[in-house]
Amino acid sequence: MSESQITAVSAAEWEDREKEALYSASQWKLMAWRLRKHKLALVGAAVLVLLYLMAAFAPFIAPYGPQQRTPYPYFPPQKVYLYDRDTRSIRPYVHGIKKERDPDTLALRFSEDTSTKYYIRFFVQGAPYKLLGLFTTDRHLFGVGPDAYVFLFGTDSTGRDLFSRTVRASSLSLSVGIVGVALSFVLGLILGSISGYYGGVADSVIQNLVAFLSATPTIPLWMGLSAALPPQWPVVKVYFGITVILSFIGWTGLARVVRGKILQLREEVFVEAARLAGASSARIMFTHLLPSCMSYLIVSITLSVPSMILGETALSFLGLGLREPAVSWGVLLQQAQNVRTVVLYPWLMIPVIFVVVTALAFNFLGDGLRDAADPYAR
Repeated sequence: MSESQITAVSAAEWEDREKEALYSASQWKLMAWRLRKHKLALVGAAVLVLLYLMAAFAPFIAPYGPQQRTPYPYFPPQKVYLYDRDTRSIRPYVHGIKKERDPDTLALRFSEDTSTKYYIRFFVQGAPYKLLGLFTTDRHLFGVGPDAYVFLFGTDSTGRDLFSRTVRASSLSLSVGIVGVALSFVLGLILGSISGYYGGVADSVIQNLVAFLSATPTIPLWMGLSAALPPQWPVVKVYFGITVILSFIGWTGLARVVRGKILQLREEVFVEAARLAGASSARIMFTHLLPSCMSYLIVSITLSVPSMILGETALSFLGLGLREPAVSWGVLLQQAQNVRTVVLYPWLMIPVIFVVVTALAFNFLGDGLRDAADPYAR
């Protein structure tokens, strides 16, 4: 047998093995293979991993506390110099800050004091905190020492560092999406399964409720429900209340998806075999039907998280959600509610970038999972 014939046989065998692996692979393995080919989904997943790592280690990354005030209100983002010409070395630093008052308007003006340099140091000491809620430490990722400040995103109206507050706010804003989706997932899964499997009166009642909630304008409904929260509640209770409100509204889409899949699968042969074997309705739903549509549920969950985050941001921005001293992206945007503030201090809109990036990352990942849920599609 010639070398070309051996090569042809080897290629044919390799192709047969690939086909055999494709048709014998599990649903999850097929989804993983197709997801690897979706570049935007992988980028979205990487961005989300970075965002949630930032949220988990927010006190360590932020150089200052969320309520720590400085004598520099409305200070613009500070310029960081990477190359030190005096020492001819790559060593990041910032200049000092000169503060003066305008003689005509009496407004404070800030400018760089080029005569002073403050080198950015890593793993510096600062305000104590609990890392991951377990270990007490005072080490922060970077800083410039006790006699100077570094404001990467500028400061707000009371001189609080916007970078530190934005990083700290990610813990609340990102966790609202996860906790809210977890609660709405349970509601949507249970009610959608009952509606699709039993039908009849239960289906009519649940679908009418879904239609009512879907037809109700979202923002007024959010405003009405969140306004019912007592204003004297502490931050933890308000956080829990906002999460429950978002979950109460967000389960309808998942319930419709589950109902449609259950209606499609409940007459299949394996379901009838389970009935004849004496399996209960709950066992059929949660052991046979729901695992068959798990890939679609994962996609639905992924696409629901950004809507939860946007809902909390909108409520807090309107003053009906989380309030000071809580720190979320929506709370930070409350100071940018009028055009004059945005024009004069545009850096107050920086938290919007994090909201948009998070929503896009979840949508990219959801699109990739949706395509991967159909493993045999081209």
